[in-house]
Amino acid sequence: MACSTWSHSTLICRIGPYHAQAPDQVRRGTTDWAFKPAGIRQSRISSTRLTREVSPGMACRAAVQASPVAKLSDLKVACFSAHKYVLDAQSEILLSTFPKTTFLAATLDVDTAKLAEGCDAVLVFVNDDVSAEVGQALQRNGVRFVGMRCAGFDRVDVQALNDLGIKVARVPTYSPESVAEHSVSLAMALNRNLVKAHIRVLQGNFTLSGLIGRELNRKTVGILGTGAIGTAAARIWKGIGATVLAHDIRPNPELDGVVKYVSKEQLLSQSDFVSLHCPLLPSTFHIIDGDSISSMKEGAMVINCGRGGLVDTAALIDALEDGKLGGAAMDVYENEGNLFFQDFTQYSHKDRSQMKVFDRQFQLLMSFPNVLVTPHTAFLTEEALKAIAETSVQNLTEFATNQPLSNEVKPTK
Repeated sequence: MACSTWSHSTLICRIGPYHAQAPDQVRRGTTDWAFKPAGIRQSRISSTRLTREVSPGMACRAAVQASPVAKLSDLKVACFSAHKYVLDAQSEILLSTFPKTTFLAATLDVDTAKLAEGCDAVLVFVNDDVSAEVGQALQRNGVRFVGMRCAGFDRVDVQALNDLGIKVARVPTYSPESVAEHSVSLAMALNRNLVKAHIRVLQGNFTLSGLIGRELNRKTVGILGTGAIGTAAARIWKGIGATVLAHDIRPNPELDGVVKYVSKEQLLSQSDFVSLHCPLLPSTFHIIDGDSISSMKEGAMVINCGRGGLVDTAALIDALEDGKLGGAAMDVYENEGNLFFQDFTQYSHKDRSQMKVFDRQFQLLMSFPNVLVTPHTAFLTEEALKAIAETSVQNLTEFATNQPLSNEVKPTK
């Protein structure tokens, strides 16, 4: 990636066949860049500002038609939260069918919704805000379809969007093994103090005290939620030699002989490791809270690669302080929206807007030596990213051709 900077913080980048430029609509001082395929003529640089000559259609300005587009290549799509890894792994698949796709690093919210002006559809990610207010802004800009590039949709007001005439679809499954393997990896790394050992070696400390772990073989692992990811995780744990307990309102017959289904209370009281793989619903919000933790085994470890809201962070911190839990490993956090996918390494006290989103509770959680957190990377494999892009193309195609949406998200009753 080659970048050059000019006065007034204007930035142009070339990333392979893409041309990235800070859009006029985005507030100054951010790194919310807009990406378009090659075909943009070289910009002319003056001493004080940047002037652009762009190919037609760059900003999705054409009027939105009430009926489906005449052909797929006419569909205009704004892809939000499209950071470099998205461009590297997914853009080619999306552009091959929908060449009028604009890739935006900006997170979707009420301020950035205007970047989708004139577009037929938007693609969004897990922490994008698709509330009723944002939906209204999208509708005013002509958007009629929201495609989630993930399975979760707890930040989407599906009812409000449907009332506005906007359909919603998601990617219900994408390489569940990717997330399952990450969850088991987190458990192994936490249990065997791998991060702590690595840091010691980097510092020239090769002592062993404080690095004692436990064998996973013959331990009891509880899986809360046995959908595609929970099922894959259960099989991995079974292969390690663990006794696997599971709880789900709909037991999976594919796990006969792999897990023993028990009540949630039995699972919590008997498990050395509790791994969360259920969706975030009103019924599962803070499924791990003070009461549930109190019923867990002394020294048990909590592994969460599901959704951040499954765990009551305050109760988790209390249990870590008391020594009730042996540790926690998480790829999600209930207030991750303002933290994850952002770079906070270059702080300035003058940038108060950035400082205000820094999370004290998260910093307290991270201060414990037996806590391991990754920034929502459990899905981040080549296979999963390819599957997400392919399903997104399917969802967009069904919308554009007026077909029933195979992966439509319906309002909850």
